[in-house]
Amino acid sequence: MSLRRLRWVILPIQNGGVARALADRLGEDKILGGFSNLGATMVEPGVYEQKNAGHLLIGELAGGVSERTERVARVLSRAVEVKISSNMIGAIWSKLLINCSVTTLGALCSQTMRQYMETEAGKKVFRRTYEETLSVALSIGTRLERLTVDPIPPGWSNNSGAGEDYDSWVKAVIDFYGDIKPSMLQDLERGRKTEIDFINGYVVALGHASGVPVHMNATITDLVHQIERGVLQPTRERMNELAD
Repeated sequence: MSLRRLRWVILPIQNGGVARALADRLGEDKILGGFSNLGATMVEPGVYEQKNAGHLLIGELAGGVSERTERVARVLSRAVEVKISSNMIGAIWSKLLINCSVTTLGALCSQTMRQYMETEAGKKVFRRTYEETLSVALSIGTRLERLTVDPIPPGWSNNSGAGEDYDSWVKAVIDFYGDIKPSMLQDLERGRKTEIDFINGYVVALGHASGVPVHMNATITDLVHQIERGVLQPTRERMNELAD
């Protein structure tokens, strides 16, 4: 009598470096990459308000489209829209750019992106955080994937600075993500541990390893840890402190 080998796969629907960390420990054959583009806020237990027309994105960390990915997508599609990426690592990093500069910043200052981007401090911190994260992604050879907007802002390649094209790019980011209450802020309000070590903290670790300056991301990571410990609280003045 022979035993049939059990096949299994883990699909973390989490931001940042979670899938990569699991794959490094368990092997890529056991892990699929995935994240949610659904923006939602828990109004009360069992009641959620969805803020955008998002979906789940899943794929192989090694790239390409596999039969097992298609099987998982078919099962999950019974409940939610699921898309498959042939460049999952690139897509994860493109979402990570948003996580680091939209979700985390909103958590620190207890505001939506639309609110903090109305201030000069917010614009400055957003741009610095985004550009640090982008520098790390490109330094490790990431082929970024377009999600809501082009992950590389206008003027990045020639360092031309802000202009109408850049402002239009920012507006497109705000139009999609600007009114979503950051999930990390919801975690902090409930006293939960956040994903910060797999988001800005992940960027910091890779930045140090590759020699890319990540001062803003390092400061942000430390501030979130202090809030988790109860030393600090999210406050609108936090953006001014970061800008200074």
